[in-house]
Amino acid sequence: MQKVTTNLIEKTVSFVKETLKNAEGGHDWFHIERVWKNAKLIAKNENVNFEIVELGALLHDIADAKFHDGDETVGPKVARNFLEKENVEESKIIHVENIIKHISFKNGDTSHIFDSKELQVVRDADRLDAIGAIGIARAFNYGGFKNRALHNPEIEPKINQTKEEYKKSKAPTINHFYEKLLLLKDKMHTDSAKQIAEQRHLYMEQFLSQFLDEWDGKK
Repeated sequence: MQKVTTNLIEKTVSFVKETLKNAEGGHDWFHIERVWKNAKLIAKNENVNFEIVELGALLHDIADAKFHDGDETVGPKVARNFLEKENVEESKIIHVENIIKHISFKNGDTSHIFDSKELQVVRDADRLDAIGAIGIARAFNYGGFKNRALHNPEIEPKINQTKEEYKKSKAPTINHFYEKLLLLKDKMHTDSAKQIAEQRHLYMEQFLSQFLDEWDGKK
C-alpha cells in the first residue's frame, strides 16, 4: 500500500463537490463519498496503490455517460484535465482514466482490455452503493428522474441485454432489480465486498417480496 498525497486528495474532493453540485441525487457528491469510503474500506485488505484507488473512486462518476447523451469519453477527459493541472504523473492519470472507462456494469462485464486490482476495488465499491437500502433508494430516485413507471407486470425484465439495449432501456424501475441489481452480488471481486454484498442482497430480496405482495393486494 503506497502513501497517499493528502493535498491532492483534498483538491480532488473539492473539484468533485463543485462539479457535481447540481447532479441527480443518485449520482451526486454523496454517491461519490459513499463509494470513496467503501473503496478505502475494501482497499485496507488488498495489495493496491491506495492513491490510485482514492482518485479512481472520487473521479469515477465525474461525468457519467448517462447524463452526457451516452458519451463515455467525457468522464475520462474531465478527469485527465483535472489531474494534468495538478501535475499528476502520466502513468497514474492513465490508470485513473482506465478505471473510469471500465467501471460500469456493462463495460466491466464485456471488456477485458484493461484490469487491475485498483479497478476491482473501485468497481466493488461502486457496485455496493447500487444494492441494499441505498441501492433501492437510488434506483427509484433515478426512475423518477427519468419519469419511469414503478412497475408494470406486462413488461418482463430482459436479463441478457446487450450494452446498447441496456443503455436505451426505459423499462419500469422494478425491472432494473432483475436486470442488474440482483446480479451484482455474484460479480464482486474482493472478499470484503462479497461479505457486505450478501446482507445488502438479502435486503433487496425482502423488499421485492414485500413490494410485489403489496402490488398484488396480498398484504
